[in-house]
Amino acid sequence: MTSSDLIIFWHRRDLRLDDHYGLTQARSRSRKIVGVFCFDPKILAADDIAPARIQYLLGSLACLAQNYSIQGGNLLFFFADPCQLIPELAQKLSAKAVYWSEDVEPYARSRDKIVQDSLKEKGIEYVTHWEQLLHRPGQVLSQSQTPYTVFTPFWKNWNSLPKEEPLPSIENLEGLTIDELETINPIALPTAKDLGYCWDKELPLIPGEQAALEILEAFCQNHLENYGQARNFPSINGTSLLGPALKFGVIGLRRIWQTSQNISLYSRSDEARQSITTWQQELAWREFYQHCLYYFPALVNGPYRAEFQNFPWQDKPEYFQAWCTGNTGYPIVDAAMRQLNETGWMHNRCRMIVASFLTKDLILNWQWGEKYFMQKLVDGDLSANNGGWQWSASSGMDPKPLRIFNPYTQAQRFDPEGDYIRRWLPELSSIDTVNLLSGKIPPLERMYCNYPEPIVVHNEQQKKFKILYQEQKQKT
Repeated sequence: MTSSDLIIFWHRRDLRLDDHYGLTQARSRSRKIVGVFCFDPKILAADDIAPARIQYLLGSLACLAQNYSIQGGNLLFFFADPCQLIPELAQKLSAKAVYWSEDVEPYARSRDKIVQDSLKEKGIEYVTHWEQLLHRPGQVLSQSQTPYTVFTPFWKNWNSLPKEEPLPSIENLEGLTIDELETINPIALPTAKDLGYCWDKELPLIPGEQAALEILEAFCQNHLENYGQARNFPSINGTSLLGPALKFGVIGLRRIWQTSQNISLYSRSDEARQSITTWQQELAWREFYQHCLYYFPALVNGPYRAEFQNFPWQDKPEYFQAWCTGNTGYPIVDAAMRQLNETGWMHNRCRMIVASFLTKDLILNWQWGEKYFMQKLVDGDLSANNGGWQWSASSGMDPKPLRIFNPYTQAQRFDPEGDYIRRWLPELSSIDTVNLLSGKIPPLERMYCNYPEPIVVHNEQQKKFKILYQEQKQKT
């Protein structure tokens, strides 16, 4: 095998060997595939990076490097601008081609265009493909051939399309020679501290491809058929926790879809099948938001709805600080924020509650919350986070623009025994459940627990937000 048989595979958000279309295509051309991961200084210098997410990324990269090694190949690490590194690396190694997976995010798309142009100038082939979507942009369009801006018709179309079968894991690779390695000087896999971050707590899930596959199998076997109900109760283990694996492509979407479909085939009740469909809809929500970001990249900078372009947010830093630290005086909100701060993860029902509270009760700019989530979440993903926050703020692609959650009602419905609240607010463990959920904690007990009074009154703030919204709507 000559050096011209070498193919570089540039990994970004596809950190696996199993069910990987791009790697499969590359392997069909050559055994000598060099995996490359570039620590981009521009990304690492951003102010919305979560330490927990960095830790999960590094753990998954370590597992991927081990899997490459087991198959006889290399996964190499570099700390550099990929716009310069990838073309120079391809030239030094006399690569036949460079492969990578497409991305919906604006920065990634502009970066990739620079790399493509540079490779063209050097006469080096590049091949791209979609890995983070079951259906790429352009495949799910309305009858007028325009992108959807409402989820339900998107889901109906998306769900009706045939899904590809998962692909077997890549095997039998050939690594670089010592001489080849010396010419390019890769770095050792850094630690989070090396990159300027620190996460010394346990992660919500074990990093790496094998762990993600095991979590998927266990979830589908034990919890998927009850997901429709269980997913709403933050005190129980009713969700898959696969968000970080999806964020970094540690597990393949074709593999996920097939596994859930297999469970559905053997389900014995309509309720169980509906639960499976509900979970599959969550996968479609992720893709909906990715399609939205692809077609409307301006979403990263502001709201989709015109009436929110200059919305009069009542931006009070002291309110935001209370929200961030879990000291608003609303137990379900504070419990959720404490969970986020301590674990790097928050239950999805609680994400909706705290986002509604920030935007509709505190009347703070949703972009403050969007950024804080990205600074904390192990599964923080630009498109899903932006879409979720705009949904909660009523500024995004949502046919029901004034959805407002009552934090007390939410607690009573989804934490009826107060177990979740007591878990994350142990100072309130002795409070009567009725009082805990209604917020009617007697003053002496509140003082004894050193728990703050509510910083706003929900009903008053709800009315205020509605007035502001109607006034703003009349202006547009």
